[in-house]
Amino acid sequence: MSRIKDLQKNLFGGTTSNARQFGMIFALAAVVLFFEIKTGGLTLTSRNLIAVVSQYSYILILAIGMLMVIVAGHIDLSVGSVAAFVGIIVAKAMQEWNLPWWLAILLGLGVGALVGAWQGFWVAYIGVPAFIVTLAGMLLFRGGNQYIGNADSVPVPKAFREIGAGYLPEVGPSSIPYNNLTLLLGLAACLAVAYREYRARQTRVAMGAEPTPVWVSLIRLAVMLGVIIFATLRFAGGPRGTSFPVSGIILTVLVIAYAFFTRNTAGGRYIYAVGGNARAAELSGVRLKRVNFFVMMNMSVLAALAGMIFVARSAASGPQDGLSWELDAIAAVFIGGAAVSGGLGTISGSIVGGLVMALLSNGLQLTGTGSDMVQIIKGLFLLAAVAFDVYNKSQGRFSIIGSLSKPFRRESTGGPSAPSGTGQEAAKTPVAG
Repeated sequence: MSRIKDLQKNLFGGTTSNARQFGMIFALAAVVLFFEIKTGGLTLTSRNLIAVVSQYSYILILAIGMLMVIVAGHIDLSVGSVAAFVGIIVAKAMQEWNLPWWLAILLGLGVGALVGAWQGFWVAYIGVPAFIVTLAGMLLFRGGNQYIGNADSVPVPKAFREIGAGYLPEVGPSSIPYNNLTLLLGLAACLAVAYREYRARQTRVAMGAEPTPVWVSLIRLAVMLGVIIFATLRFAGGPRGTSFPVSGIILTVLVIAYAFFTRNTAGGRYIYAVGGNARAAELSGVRLKRVNFFVMMNMSVLAALAGMIFVARSAASGPQDGLSWELDAIAAVFIGGAAVSGGLGTISGSIVGGLVMALLSNGLQLTGTGSDMVQIIKGLFLLAAVAFDVYNKSQGRFSIIGSLSKPFRRESTGGPSAPSGTGQEAAKTPVAG
């Protein structure tokens, strides 16, 4: 037993409970394995994986923004309506005003920022609960979509469709049976992972801590590189003309940028401080209104981007766009480890949660399950995941929500923490994403 504990400690850098922090990743692997067997190997085919990323990238983009809203202690019910509202404006602008596609994208992001500023104003400066503000926004912008579009579908030009339905182009020698740009992207990911592992070892040495054994680093590195190489070959080996989707590239860039923001900047730490204890954070010098305004506006900008990607993939904007998107985004965030009360959650966890829901839906569709049962099973899965976590916390046992975010938190005794000031509680608040 002691050898097992030592192995877990070495591999995962902590105690047995720290080793369990990858519970949601194991759940994702279990879902993939189950449906891979159930569908006779269809789940992990190149065609299906490419379709999953293309179909669900906009939901994962919403999950990034929703994570920050929930961490700050709010909720946003309007994201689907905002996405539909921006989508119809952009489609109309290109159709009736002959706006170039790149200018239409800027217009859409600008409209999203204005919508977010409107909702952020009511939440941050007037003090209306975000639930009420965004519930009103859900009705307001859904009506706006139908009014502007006259409840009709509005097509978008082919150039605009690339952000939602495009793939990395074919370049280089055609004799290679893979998409060369996707292979280069996978190579870059492998180098980044290897460099991160190397930097982690160097940091431990610089801090005077005992470095991780070389064999442990090699095992951990081999697992991560194996997953990246497998995924790269799958995406690069799809049917000619397909590869890693452009929407997946956009999602990847956003994940990297927001993960860095939440973990390594003062602004990101302020969001966690506000969610952990708003009063203490304010006493410590955090501008509470500014933080609340930012998370609401940021959410609407990402909703605008998600809406444009969906319209581009669908080749038209319609009155049914964005229905129930907010529920999928919220489910992804909570399954990925965010706390209902705010203050806890990670970008990576939300992406994993979103992938669990995406692959669950995809697997059920591949097995011929009806859409009604898909919704029922997804709802039960969400309820079971959160209930199981709440039960374990009440029993003092392992908690996915608590442990998933543990490696990403910084305590006041080690590393950057919340701004110090008159609020002692703020210094104890976990403030990293």
